[in-house]
Amino acid sequence: MPRYATIDVGTNSVLLLVADRHPDGRFHAVQERAEITRLGRGVDQSRRLSPEGMETTLQVLSDFADEARRLGAEAIAVSATSAARDAENGAEFLAAARTRAGVTVEIIPGELEAQLSFTAAFADFGRTARGPLVVVDIGGGSTEFIYGDTAGKVTFRHSFDVGSVRMTERYVRADPPSAEDRARVEAHLRETFSSLPPCPPGAQLVGIAGTVTTLFTVRHAIDPYDAGRVHGGTLSLAELDALVDSLCQKPLAERQKLPGLQPKRADVIAAGALILRECLRALGLDNCLVSDRGLRWGLLAHRFGASS
Repeated sequence: MPRYATIDVGTNSVLLLVADRHPDGRFHAVQERAEITRLGRGVDQSRRLSPEGMETTLQVLSDFADEARRLGAEAIAVSATSAARDAENGAEFLAAARTRAGVTVEIIPGELEAQLSFTAAFADFGRTARGPLVVVDIGGGSTEFIYGDTAGKVTFRHSFDVGSVRMTERYVRADPPSAEDRARVEAHLRETFSSLPPCPPGAQLVGIAGTVTTLFTVRHAIDPYDAGRVHGGTLSLAELDALVDSLCQKPLAERQKLPGLQPKRADVIAAGALILRECLRALGLDNCLVSDRGLRWGLLAHRFGASS
């Protein structure tokens, strides 16, 4: 059966998915990997990708592309999101990716990023949900909201320039984050999300990407990571309140030792928790389903699905 690969180059991490497409159109993963490379470090202020961020990301991208080829992938689709969209030197990164990794990276607009994230979430949860789905994708540089109906049709989608790396770099000054730091992040998020249309009645929220899965693994001390335990789990607003307080009270050195938290994500996870909590508050919802399958799965269906 045909085998394909997708690589999602985000602001904070790079994710690889290699999957077989079955005759019925479903994809089955044969390999998934993730590395935090922080491509978007400093982009919010400088508007440029740093040499360090690019080098680390290019090395991982090259390794992932080689692995996909070794596993027999017929084709590799590579997407880049917020950091590459914002950076003045994004073209430099794209050229280097072609040279170093032999891949063409597509910088996708926020609206397409939102659509692909919804596609992935609806495939897993849409048919069993009692009502419409709302999907939130929290990245390092941006957060996407997507509203869909029970048939899987998207009725609203928007990408906001708030993410765990961007909010940390812009507002967090103390270690651990001070009450003033938290207040600045929360105020910015509330103002930003105030433009959201009303949440569809009876909607189920699905949260995707590393911030959401990490908050679940920290809450349940899942270490090492186990996708089977994470995917389909639930985080309540009360649990998020407790996580925010706990993460914001611990200095970085303590956060780095928490079971279920990758040390490289420890510096931005408090801001990520604040973002997810404010997403629930803005929507008026009290819980969130957790998805382990994000944009890379949507890109797989978009580029290599039977009807694509």
